[in-house]
Amino acid sequence: MFRVFLADDEPFIIEGLYDIIDWAEVGLEIVGHASNGQKALDALQETSVDILVTDISMPIMNGLDLIRHARSIHPELKVIVLSGFDEFSYLKEGMQLGIENYLLKPINIQELKASLQNTVQKLNTMNETQLVQAYSKQILKDNTLHRWLTQQIAPLEFYERAELLGINLASAYMVAAVLRMPVDADKDIEFITGRLDAYEWVTVFRDMDGDILLLASIDHMEEGKKELMSLLHQLSTALQYQSVRISIGTVGHLPDGVAQSYETAKKAQEYFWIYPELPVIDYQELAMHQDNPKVDFSIIDWPAYAKLIIAKDIENLRACIRSDFKRIQAVPGITPRDFQNIAFEMVIHFKLEIKAIRHTEELEAYHLAFDRIREAVALEELEAAILEIAETTIGFLISDVRSPIVQQVLKYVQQSYAEELSLKMLGAYYHIHPVYLGQLFHKEINETFTEYMNRFRVEKAKDLLKTTHAKVHQIAKEVGYSELGYFYKQFKKYVGISPTDYRGLL
Repeated sequence: MFRVFLADDEPFIIEGLYDIIDWAEVGLEIVGHASNGQKALDALQETSVDILVTDISMPIMNGLDLIRHARSIHPELKVIVLSGFDEFSYLKEGMQLGIENYLLKPINIQELKASLQNTVQKLNTMNETQLVQAYSKQILKDNTLHRWLTQQIAPLEFYERAELLGINLASAYMVAAVLRMPVDADKDIEFITGRLDAYEWVTVFRDMDGDILLLASIDHMEEGKKELMSLLHQLSTALQYQSVRISIGTVGHLPDGVAQSYETAKKAQEYFWIYPELPVIDYQELAMHQDNPKVDFSIIDWPAYAKLIIAKDIENLRACIRSDFKRIQAVPGITPRDFQNIAFEMVIHFKLEIKAIRHTEELEAYHLAFDRIREAVALEELEAAILEIAETTIGFLISDVRSPIVQQVLKYVQQSYAEELSLKMLGAYYHIHPVYLGQLFHKEINETFTEYMNRFRVEKAKDLLKTTHAKVHQIAKEVGYSELGYFYKQFKKYVGISPTDYRGLL
């Protein structure tokens, strides 16, 4: 869990903050509080803290001075400001200090919770380079725009910040475009921002999923969108080496239609599984690739599916799928292509649903589902593919009974298994005693951390032995073994034969 420190000179505010938020639910724990800036600074010198929630107006040392001094102790510290003063100068100075949000008292609980959740997402996903950049104007811009596009910010507050951040809202319409890279590369957003500096009608930022987002302000729907499409194709060509995937959403009226444009641009990204050959996917033109179907996805009552997914009710979900397949099969004039398109849409919706619930993606499982649908030659095979991905989706949710800390450790291992990992290092990283972490891990995973790491690395090595011509000693190093002899020993323990013999059998 990430660690939070509270600073406010009003005792009832401190007490209220302890009670109004379920801190554990959002992956946080309060590690201390103080009634003025100086006491808070003294405590921060002795305490490891990830997030500071502070008032502006406090005796001895105010909140802005506290932030400045605290940053010299914890350069990576993230800050949420509480204030009873609706002063533009305070907001401006706070922005220059790299705060995550500026909330007015009395505190809106939902807005505070949303700010904390957004901050936790950043702490979970940010790499070291992003941490260095986190205290810049761009971070506040990202946060503000994300909250606007997901309807988590009041219009008045947004428009004040939009002016401060230089976001163009003078046009009648706005359209969102999403650029997704195969890897998270800060150089790409720098390249794109530099390339688009001359286009004042385009705003560039990164959303909470790590996607690069362009918001284009346009005066005329057709002409403006045509100009944006031309710009996106230029970017696609310039970023061809990165295999960038670009999608564009619907054109929305300012200010209310922008959230839908963002939502449809994100959804259009999922169609690259179906149309990987397209350089840019326009959500409004997707129907042109559907061969004028007799029926479309509207025949599926997805809200009913979503309720069954959330309830983890696999039996009724299976029954619903089988019933819908029979019903669709009975539609006059239905074609195999129509059925395949509906199946593709169902997989996309399963994928979006699990992402919305877990805030993580399981790309491989859904990728395999798309492949099965693409290769299916009979209705029974399509139905089997959908039933399997439905069970897989429910399985992901059932596995989430694990504690948040173990889930974070597993995610860390998946991303960094080639590095030197230990309970001591992970305990320090997640602020938990390594002995307790080891006990918790063993209890929930049913094997020790060392056993899990060896088994995981051996599986990765097997994949590399199958798919590459790399030498065995290179593969050992790539999956995290510095000693070749130890790698051979562990490989033979879990596979039964040596890596050389294993490759010989392939």
